[in-house]
Formats: sequence, structure tokens, C-alpha cells
Amino acid sequence: MRAAWYDRQGPAREVLTVGELPTPEPGPGEVRVKIAVSGVHVGDLGKRQGWWGSTMAFPRVIPHGDGAGVIDAVGSGVDPHRVGERVWVFLAQSYRPYGTAAEYTVVPAGHAVPLPPSVPYEQGALLGIPGITAHRAIFGDGPVGGQTIVVTGALGAVGRAAVAVARRGGATVIATVRRSSQGEQALDAGAHHVVDASTGDVVEQILKIAPEGVDRVAEVAFDTGIATDADILRYGGTVATYATGATDPAVPYWPLAFKNITVRFLSNDDFPEPANEAAAADLTAAVAAGDLRYAIATRFPLDRIAEAHEAAETVGSTGRVVIEL
Repeated sequence: MRAAWYDRQGPAREVLTVGELPTPEPGPGEVRVKIAVSGVHVGDLGKRQGWWGSTMAFPRVIPHGDGAGVIDAVGSGVDPHRVGERVWVFLAQSYRPYGTAAEYTVVPAGHAVPLPPSVPYEQGALLGIPGITAHRAIFGDGPVGGQTIVVTGALGAVGRAAVAVARRGGATVIATVRRSSQGEQALDAGAHHVVDASTGDVVEQILKIAPEGVDRVAEVAFDTGIATDADILRYGGTVATYATGATDPAVPYWPLAFKNITVRFLSNDDFPEPANEAAAADLTAAVAAGDLRYAIATRFPLDRIAEAHEAAETVGSTGRVVIEL
């Protein structure tokens, strides 16, 4: 099969190779997926670069945890009728060496989720890492119906999914954006209210919407956001955070403690499997209903994967990068 891989960590153009590798065979409880589209996420870039102290657990890695395609073979214990099924896959390269940047990938059967015919492969290929992270950020402590939730960085990959699933879960969603021109996009993504963080009065804006404070914050920038979160959360509220700029951020301990705030730290590779399953079901429903859609910034063929990784490092909230196979 055609595949991209790296044998050492480093810059994309220096370490990524495209060539031929043996086509994998599914083992017991696994399915093989013929990949149509492979999604690129910052987590994939981090593993390749060695960010966050990550190292290579395998001597050779085919990158990308997310993708979409068609099941073309199944292992023992898997319903053979799944052959021919359109699916999106998640955690393809989590504790496994070979992800979706190849013509074929093998994953546990439960990590290949039926993709409705109305949903393009490129949308399914972008759900995994950001969508499941977002779902955990919103529902990690139970249902959110009737709650008020702030989603920071609402137009990012995780943020868009968080807005969608929170609204579908019955929450009132307050989205923060970096500039006023993004307000309409956040409303289109499903937010009930938008706060422009560039104005510098974020706390005042949020408390004007929710005078008693908010129940939960899905936080993209723990280091710079936690002080604001402490101000806007009500007693017993929760911060669910999945990223930070500074690796050793200062924490406003007493403001958090006096409100009995819970801080939930999230890492996508290690969520409980029931949480992954619930997220997969809810994300599929959201994308099928049109409540979750990602803008595509650029599309690349597999041979240009290095360019795709470089593009993914710079596009920010303007859209996502995919590789078409």
C-alpha cells in the first residue's frame, strides 16, 4: 500500500517519507479500512515533532489518528456484514504504530464508526481527536441540560465541536472569539451568545449574560484563561481544559478553592472507552444533522503530506487540512 511514515521525530520535510509498505491485515476484533480521507490535527503534528515531551513508542510511525473510508476486511469476531460500510475512525494511531496517512489502516472494530451516506468523507475524517476531546470537555461530569457553558476558542477544531454538542445537549452556550469579525461564525456554529475577547472585558461581558456565573468552561488556553475562568464560574463549577501555552502555568489557587471549582485535565488518548463510544454516537448525530461542520482550508494528496503538515501548523481557525487518498 502507499503510505507516509517517519522513523524519527522532527520537521515535516526532514522526517516524512512516502512510499510502499505492506498492507496490514485485521486481527481478532479489528477491521481494515480503505482510507478515502485522512484528517490532520495538531496532535498528529505534536507526535511527529516531539512536542509536550512525547517520544516515539514505535520505530516507525504512520501518522494521523483520524480518517474516513470503507471497511474492506474484518478480523475474527467481527460481523462480516460490516465489509463495505462507510466509516470514520478514531485513535488509529493511539498506542498503535500505523495511522490513517495510508491507503489502509487497521483499528479495533469499535473505533470504526458508521458514517451516514449524507456526510462527506472529509467531515468524518475530522471528527476524531477534536470531536471526542470536545465531547469529554462538555460531558465529562454528566448531562449539561439547563447549564450555561463557556467555550473558549470556539472556532478552533475542538471549540466548534464543543459548541455543537453542548447546544445539542441542552446547554446555553457562550462562545469566546479572538476578534469581532468572528462573531457571526460562532453564532453559525451554534453558540447562543458570543464574547469578543479582544475587547479586554471578557469577565464583564460573560457575567452580563450569566450574572450568577457559568457552570462549565471548555478551556483551550489554561495558562492564560484560568484566572478569567475563576472569575466567571459559579460555586461548584468546572473547568475542562485540553491545552495550554505555558507548560507550568500559575494557578489562582484560593479563588478556585473558595468556589470549590473542579479542574478536569484532558488528554484524548486515554479517555474511558464508554466515553469514546458516547462521543462517537453524539458526534455522528451532530454531523449528520448539520450541527457540526468544519471548513476545509486546504486539501493535499498523500505525496504532499509534508506540505499538509506545514499548512496545518498555520491555518488556525480558518479551516482544517485533509489528505485525500
